[in-house]
Amino acid sequence: MNIIVSGSLAYDRIMDFPGHFSDHILPDKIHVLNVCFQVNGMKEKYGGTAGNIAYSLTLMGEKPIISSTIGHDYERYFAWLAKNGISTENIKIIADEFTAGAYITTDQADNQITGFNPGAMKYPSALDFDKFHPKETIIIVSPGNLEDMITYPHTCKVRGINYIFDPGQSLPMWDAKELVQAIDGCGILIVNDYELDLIISKTGLNKGALLKMARTIITTRGEFGSRVSTLDSEIDISPVKARKVEDPTGAGDSYRGGLISGLVQGKDIEQCARMGSVCASFAVESYGTQEYSFTVDEFNERLNG
Repeated sequence: MNIIVSGSLAYDRIMDFPGHFSDHILPDKIHVLNVCFQVNGMKEKYGGTAGNIAYSLTLMGEKPIISSTIGHDYERYFAWLAKNGISTENIKIIADEFTAGAYITTDQADNQITGFNPGAMKYPSALDFDKFHPKETIIIVSPGNLEDMITYPHTCKVRGINYIFDPGQSLPMWDAKELVQAIDGCGILIVNDYELDLIISKTGLNKGALLKMARTIITTRGEFGSRVSTLDSEIDISPVKARKVEDPTGAGDSYRGGLISGLVQGKDIEQCARMGSVCASFAVESYGTQEYSFTVDEFNERLNG
């Protein structure tokens, strides 16, 4: 089975400020803000939705295909993907741009200031669908280049390819009509609680109407697990307990990797969601979105526990 992961590739540059932002911002001067925060250092992590989901799928023993764009500073990320056995064949290099990057500074009160440069993500990856047999292909359309996110669902429907629609943080950029068109016909719409409410508000459609367009809606709920909704049933999936919670960032992408692995193995949707929860439980135990790992035995122990 061809598992195509469409979305972003990004470098996450994480910095810690040894103080409080509020001590250096004068409320009466906010209109002429000019501040500099000297940080303790910087850690660079590999991120982006496509990279994170593909990494999770690889841990599950799958061979995902990333459809994305990356900048001229691609060498480190490509070396990381190669180390993990992930193909870079369908990743387009944009020579005049940097790879998308998030610059995140956190103070001692866990307040964050983030700057995001979309860089190469501004350009579509233009996947060649002719290379993939429709009945042997599944694609997840996750947050990345908006043009890809709009055109890929349409292409999947025309070609008869099963696709998962995962709009995530891209939702504020969507036109209501185009959003409905992307949802209509997907095998699974996967969102969190807030994102589902945002879709309902933006489209004017309630959950029941959305379920008539998407065969299944999966709502991730953080520490409360997830919910699998169809026109016939609603099943709550309990979270899987992690040994510790170090960093919840990227847990949703990890969940998607476990879920998709279950789908291609022919598991029922409840079992697939459970597999997603197990993956997410490992992800939160490490700082960074592609830092965790597990063995088959470790995964099965939590799945069957």
